[in-house]
Amino acid sequence: MKTVIMAALLAASPAFAQTDDAPWYPSTYGAEDEIGAANLLTPENVLSAKDLITTGKTYALGVPVGRNTPGFGSRELDFTIMMPGQEGGRTLGSNAMSYVDDMIVGWVGLGSQIDGLGHLGIDNHFYNGNTPEDYVATTGLTKMGIHNVPPIVGRGVLLDMAKLRGTDVVAEGELFTLEEVQQAVSDAGLTLASGDIVLFHTGWLSVLEDEPQRFAGGEPGIDATSAAWLAEQGVVAVGADTWGLDVVPHPEGTLFTAHQELLAKNGVYILEVMDTSGLAADGVTDFFFVLGQPRFEGAVQAFINPIAIK
Repeated sequence: MKTVIMAALLAASPAFAQTDDAPWYPSTYGAEDEIGAANLLTPENVLSAKDLITTGKTYALGVPVGRNTPGFGSRELDFTIMMPGQEGGRTLGSNAMSYVDDMIVGWVGLGSQIDGLGHLGIDNHFYNGNTPEDYVATTGLTKMGIHNVPPIVGRGVLLDMAKLRGTDVVAEGELFTLEEVQQAVSDAGLTLASGDIVLFHTGWLSVLEDEPQRFAGGEPGIDATSAAWLAEQGVVAVGADTWGLDVVPHPEGTLFTAHQELLAKNGVYILEVMDTSGLAADGVTDFFFVLGQPRFEGAVQAFINPIAIK
């Protein structure tokens, strides 16, 4: 199951190389910028978003991650639990202290996660035109590391695509058109604004527990057209209750064009495997969003558990 996502992509999609003559770097935030749309986060946005807190109810948007969590390609995660120096029931110190520790070996781009700007590009060009020679080192990224991302706090917006489609779970390979995305915004009674964090609810996460192979084999989602429009609205991050945000398989056989549009071209972060079920069940459309990701120095991605507060 660990490699099922990659296998599904290779089986469903022909080889594809994107070409785009329109210049997309340097970034509008400057040729040396490393944080992209996070530049749009302001104290004013935080103060405005706090007024969305009306009941104090909190929603954990992250999901549990472990050995059996499906991952893209060869991604997996293993925990080793230890009691160092305490073999045979030994204790430490005159006060007989005992403790349990843990070690992880695995990939941080697994389960609920944030994709940093160094993650995905177009023909070996990444955000701000950086090439792998500019910033990729086996010991850690020298630019655009996940530790550079400031706290992402502001207004969260839920777009309930399952409700729009009149279903509990939108099927894999179902592409949300730009018109549908705009309709979902309208149905929510909202207008997107600079600094927003947008999450799509598709119901797809509900497939994970009972049908993990199916969950990892495809997903509903958006493509570059909707991604470009969202970036134009000034959003800081876009996420979904799917493992990759993009529609898989794409009707035209392309791979992760929304990722390319958001990360590489516009510096907009991607949040994957977000548990939006509670928000959707309660009919929440906008909320106070808080994310402080682990500051793994030089990392490409990070595990996350953002919190929505209503």
